Amino acid sequence: MPMRFVLPALILMIPLSGCAVAAVGAVGAVGLAAAQEKTLGEAVDDTTIGTEIKAKLMRENTRGFSEVDVEVVNRLVLLTGRVNTPEERVRAEGIAWSSARAEDVANEIRIEPTGGFLANVVDEVISARVRSRLIGSSKIKSVNFNIETYNGVVYLMGLARTPEELQRAAEEASIVRGVKQVVSYVRVIEPRRQPSTAPNSTGAPYQNDQGATYPEPDANAELLGVSY
Repeated sequence: MPMRFVLPALILMIPLSGCAVAAVGAVGAVGLAAAQEKTLGEAVDDTTIGTEIKAKLMRENTRGFSEVDVEVVNRLVLLTGRVNTPEERVRAEGIAWSSARAEDVANEIRIEPTGGFLANVVDEVISARVRSRLIGSSKIKSVNFNIETYNGVVYLMGLARTPEELQRAAEEASIVRGVKQVVSYVRVIEPRRQPSTAPNSTGAPYQNDQGATYPEPDANAELLGVSY
């Protein structure tokens, strides 16, 4: 099934208020693939890539990379968390690129002191709340979305069936208590018979009930991680 990247790292600034890797084995990947818009091979590849990169990080620097989280969806590797030095941040990205199966790496690691247990718990609670909102929306196939939260910033990954579904997922995440920003690394599935060049989006801003605005996803974009 052909896919294309959707550009906007959807940023929603909200004046309110982090992230362990969920390691699933091959059996877990089989179950996920059955429900998601991906093949079994893709699910297993993602699991293998994530496990491989995390293991390399721990072998390289157990203490320095203890708060680096790895999420992989459709061979896109997302690195979040914190390290102590710029050199460790660069090294972590290099290790991620060393995986032969990885096709792209998004490095969202921050250089700052250790956050501690409480900070991680708060982020996990936010992720759970976002997941609950996605599950509760009849317009979102929630199993297609992966959610990572770091310091109140929610990162969405996965597959959206339409730009409208991606928009709705970002809106749902933005109104969760404690969320400061929403950043999208989501791919939109291209209809099989749709021309490769879709019409331009309107670019009109959308607003949530807390007054935060963000641009409509641009279905023509080929890049990821650009902030507005």
